[in-house]
Amino acid sequence: MAKEDLAALDAHWRAANYLSVGQIYLMGNPLLTEPLRPEHIKPRLLGHWGTSPGLNLVHTHLNRVIKERDLDALCVWGPGHGGPAVLANAWLEGSYTQRYPAVTRDAEGMARLFRQFSFPGGVPSHVAPETPGSIHEGGELGYSLAHAYGAAFDNPGLVVACVIGDGEAETGPLAGSWHSNKFLDPVHDGAVLPILHLNGYKIANPTLLARLPDAELDALLKGYGHEPLYVAGDDPLTVHHTMAEAMDQALDRIAALQRAARSGGAHTRHRWPVIVLRTPKGWTGPRTVDGVPVENTWRSHQVPLSEVRENPGHLRQLEQWLRSYRPDELFDAEGGPTEDVLTCVPEGERRLGATPRANGGLLSRPLPLPPLERFAVTVDEPGATSHEPTRVAGELLAQVMADTARRRDFRVVGPDETESNRLGALYGATGKAWQERTLDTDEHLARDGRVMEVLSEHLCQGWLEGYTLTGRHGLFSCYEAFVHIVDSMVNQHIKWLKTSRSLPWRAPVPSLNYLLTSHVWRQDHNGFSHQDPGFVDHVLNKSPDVVRVYLPPDANTLLSVTEHVLDSRDYVNVVVAGKQPCFDWLSLDAARAHCARGAGVWEWAGTDDGTRDPDVVLACAGDVPTQEVLAAAGLLRELLPELAVRVVNVVDIARLMPREEHPHGMPDSEFDALFTRDRPVIFAYHGYPWLIHRLAYRRTGHANLHVRGYKEAGTTTTPFDMVVRNDLDRYRLVMDVIDRVPGLAVRATAVRQAMTDARTRHHAWIREHGTDLPEVADWTWPHTSGG
Repeated sequence: MAKEDLAALDAHWRAANYLSVGQIYLMGNPLLTEPLRPEHIKPRLLGHWGTSPGLNLVHTHLNRVIKERDLDALCVWGPGHGGPAVLANAWLEGSYTQRYPAVTRDAEGMARLFRQFSFPGGVPSHVAPETPGSIHEGGELGYSLAHAYGAAFDNPGLVVACVIGDGEAETGPLAGSWHSNKFLDPVHDGAVLPILHLNGYKIANPTLLARLPDAELDALLKGYGHEPLYVAGDDPLTVHHTMAEAMDQALDRIAALQRAARSGGAHTRHRWPVIVLRTPKGWTGPRTVDGVPVENTWRSHQVPLSEVRENPGHLRQLEQWLRSYRPDELFDAEGGPTEDVLTCVPEGERRLGATPRANGGLLSRPLPLPPLERFAVTVDEPGATSHEPTRVAGELLAQVMADTARRRDFRVVGPDETESNRLGALYGATGKAWQERTLDTDEHLARDGRVMEVLSEHLCQGWLEGYTLTGRHGLFSCYEAFVHIVDSMVNQHIKWLKTSRSLPWRAPVPSLNYLLTSHVWRQDHNGFSHQDPGFVDHVLNKSPDVVRVYLPPDANTLLSVTEHVLDSRDYVNVVVAGKQPCFDWLSLDAARAHCARGAGVWEWAGTDDGTRDPDVVLACAGDVPTQEVLAAAGLLRELLPELAVRVVNVVDIARLMPREEHPHGMPDSEFDALFTRDRPVIFAYHGYPWLIHRLAYRRTGHANLHVRGYKEAGTTTTPFDMVVRNDLDRYRLVMDVIDRVPGLAVRATAVRQAMTDARTRHHAWIREHGTDLPEVADWTWPHTSGG
């Protein structure tokens, strides 16, 4: 590389380093036009310096290759706590000013850039939604590489660089993410260029990969299926030269691999390049502070000089540090970057901070959703037929997959459970993504498949986050109990969406949709370890602007809900639905109306004729609780026909919340009309019963609310025994009605005793026969009298 080209790269890097330091420390005197004084320094010093020089180096060199090769590129910044670096580069290239016009590319704008960083009313210290060009919040480590691959899938012209910090490389999700290259189709997908940044230290300890012997690290990365390229050193010009060579070699290799695959001549999995970058932590910062080593140690991780306002020696050292970058060469008289600094910077949407790939809503297209009538089950009478709801929904998903075959912007992910969850119809439209060797006994594997199965919920979540944030659509199918593995990841995604909604320049992106099946009530065969419905509780703790939870009770309501969530934007949608045969309660038209309401009375199921208030309300949410409530309603109709029973089904669980707490919440007047203000409400709920109390605690009739649900009474047993063990069964519900309707306990003593006897008979039966009571197993809704 020519000397002048290296000088231009170095000028850009020094400018970015200067701006990074300034953001951590300065609230005045941005160009050092006068000696630093304590009042120029922020009162609270926050931020992370240690990783910033390395990130600035990567950004500088990505700029060069993007400009020279006219690349469509995106970068995922794994060390997201290096926010000063990414913000600095966005300001240098002008994309920051494009999004935030008040932060101009001059001395006044530089002062605003500095002051706002990690400052009240300003911007976070991490890479965040506020940062142009970002799709990745780096505050929690482990997900960068999965996000990068998610962005690359079905983006054949895109190169996604991914900087992986060596601290992040120690996490389980990141370790699993290296296997994503086995799912990358070089014909239809883009490329991911991992850049493993080994600066040697975390916040207080050395990092494992940085201390591995070179041969062992090389073997590890090759074992993951990569071809490593190494860049190391602490002399800037030498590192610039080596980094430029590595970038060119990596991109030449990617281009050659893609050409070979797209010409039809290559059918084996490729060995993709990875760059290993070794530079000192806190490079170019203070080498020692108060006689203690700082550069190239863990002490440079955050703020190397921590007493700048109080300690004159620290203040002098900070000024020397800032002036070491020679800012008078980097910024003109008005404070804007000089021509030398901008030599390597691309223009327009090629700038990393301006790429629409990182603002996926700009590129997103609505899914072609077919008419639901093509998939709906016929319901002439409630409960007269049964279907597996997820199998019915699978036909809809398969059609969407077929209809997006050419545009390739829809994927279904899950941990080895697509067929198990009755979504096998998808394989009529696409195969399972797979780049490894195949055997004659394999089924549905395809190099261009858009169903993605891997036994890592972290990978499924990360891929889908990267995919949706770059404007495409998808669904995550998972066993209900094990979606908890990504609790922390979904936290971060919800926070990202909530923040993005407040930024007018970020376009809404397709929602992240969960289909949770193999749920708590039908994990009787796998037992206690597979029984946990708490993901709904976890999600409903989060921002009501973003989260939605649906519990469709049958096949047609699941179709209606699936159509709704696939068509939505900027939400995390959780749909809980069973894969086992379930009674069909509602026709498609009735299901649509019911789902639109979110909660409503099923008049055909109760004995409440509307001429007087009901004696009791039987409410339900979830497919198994709905069946048990209807069975209880049938028993009450038969045994206590004088009782006025209202049956209420809830699909949208947030409807129980007040309108002030959630956009879907019911006003008090509507809630009282549905559940009454003073009558007992027996609520059979799919999950932990205290959630319903928490959602409804402010309602007038809350004192009358009695909730049955899962209470950690699980085991390997029969399906009906699961509900009996948790007191959610029909017999217990009838007993609850008798116990809570005033005056009924005396009149209905015999009925209550019969219900107790039925539970006792059940216990004896299953222990002898291993199956549920015939009266339960063969139960159907008495549609001749109720339909």
